[in-house]
Amino acid sequence: MSEQLRIVMAQVNLLVGDIEGNAELVIQRAEQARDDYQADIIVFPELTLTGYPPEDLLLRPGLHTRVLKTLEIICQRMRGIAVVIGYPHQCADGVYNAAAFIADGEVLGRYHKQHLPNYSVFDEKRYFVAGDEACVVDVQGAKIGLTICEDVWQPGPVALAAEAGAELILNLNASPFHLHKGRDREVVLAQRAKEAGLPIVYVNLIGGQDELVFDGESFVVDAAGAVVQRAPAFTEGLYLTEFTREPLQPIAAAISEPLGEEASVYQALVTGVRDYIEKNGFRGVVIGLSGGIDSALTLAVAVDAIGPDRVEAVMMPSRYTADMSVEDAQAEAEALGVQYQVITIEPIFKQFLESLAEEFTGTEVDTTEENIQARCRGVLLMAISNKKGKIVLTTGNKSEMAVGYATLYGDMAGGYDVLKDVPKTLVFRLSEYRNTLSPVIPQRVIDRPPSAELAPDQQDTDSLPPYPELDAILQMYVEEDHCVDDIIAAGFDAGTVRRVVGLVDRNEYKRRQAPPGVRITRRAFGRDRRYPIVSGFGRGRGTS
Repeated sequence: MSEQLRIVMAQVNLLVGDIEGNAELVIQRAEQARDDYQADIIVFPELTLTGYPPEDLLLRPGLHTRVLKTLEIICQRMRGIAVVIGYPHQCADGVYNAAAFIADGEVLGRYHKQHLPNYSVFDEKRYFVAGDEACVVDVQGAKIGLTICEDVWQPGPVALAAEAGAELILNLNASPFHLHKGRDREVVLAQRAKEAGLPIVYVNLIGGQDELVFDGESFVVDAAGAVVQRAPAFTEGLYLTEFTREPLQPIAAAISEPLGEEASVYQALVTGVRDYIEKNGFRGVVIGLSGGIDSALTLAVAVDAIGPDRVEAVMMPSRYTADMSVEDAQAEAEALGVQYQVITIEPIFKQFLESLAEEFTGTEVDTTEENIQARCRGVLLMAISNKKGKIVLTTGNKSEMAVGYATLYGDMAGGYDVLKDVPKTLVFRLSEYRNTLSPVIPQRVIDRPPSAELAPDQQDTDSLPPYPELDAILQMYVEEDHCVDDIIAAGFDAGTVRRVVGLVDRNEYKRRQAPPGVRITRRAFGRDRRYPIVSGFGRGRGTS
């Protein structure tokens, strides 16, 4: 028996549904941990073999057959190191979210997740049966307990493992990112460790899956709850943690500094965009570049995600586009080194107006004509997408999506919305942050009043409250579920609150037709917030 127990945290990026590919990655990383780090154990994230979340793939019988075969292959090929992996375990009474302890060519221990989250983006009770027993395995005389993700957010499973003799807890996770999530995890783990008097190794997934992003930041806490090691965020890799014996305690190692708010959100956007493009096999992206701040930030994220050679920017000016918008769009494209072209929509717009002239006789110019401009641009971008096999990245932010300040089949036309969960005020902060890395967004784009440029001298404040006020109201209503009266009591104008809330409620139909986008807040539109399209709930507007 060696004097130390060597455990590798495998912070890996998996592809949902690629069971064989994920199994091969497990084998490769385990061999690397054994040969390069002389590790005794390697720990992988929750549901390693299927990726997370597999959703209704779990309802397909063929998935479980493939999982069983790949589990057998891993057992056959792994020697000289113990492997802990997550997978769905099909039993006679249902499917369990499980962790397998593999050593000496077989599964020597198996744990079933006890707490199945069914809130926020999670829907595990749809698929899994809850376990109720501890799993403690012996590794060279060390007693090690297994738990999975949500189990450490509740006191029971860790206490149960401690009662069964565990000296150390290995916790497998697929914990998605949102602002400040890393801090929340460490507070909870510290509490669990102190309650049980045990160190805990927390291994988390990284990478993007649809709208979810996993940030990694795997870490180790000692029995007193102090963080003694932390892996970097959004970085794939193997991270060795060592434990002394008798008592089993972690040896302090590298503690990566947590990213700041803007840096963490920006990295989440880059990760989500990169993996959505790469895992879906798109050749590249095309973006409508307006000279405004949203498209400028979207362009920067895209370039940082997949490189400038695969990004195309298209400026589509109309009769209302300011010269500075054209100049700034070109400056952004040149600074980022992307392919750039200008296609005016004026002839197309004029033809639409001529074709509709008889139909529109006797009516006033209104948002109809504004929306036609946006739809002209959407048609052009989708044509380029179809012809070149590039996905259109839309540029709408959360503030706009909330109140419906966007055009169906126009600026909402595309495959992925980078800023869908980013409030407008945060868009400004992220743009400033990106310019600290290298100056790519002209300062006047950040400084000038936001405008859709669909009418003469138009500004967003013609239709909406100032963004700091709007975002504060949306924070209370959308993310925190406060009623109208509570928001008014917080000091906001009653008429403004009712108008904003009415816009949010009326535009659910638009959001249902919007492309997915990266989730970076605690309450995003999509998995997090499932409201009916048709509803009379808000008609008695006083306290809804």
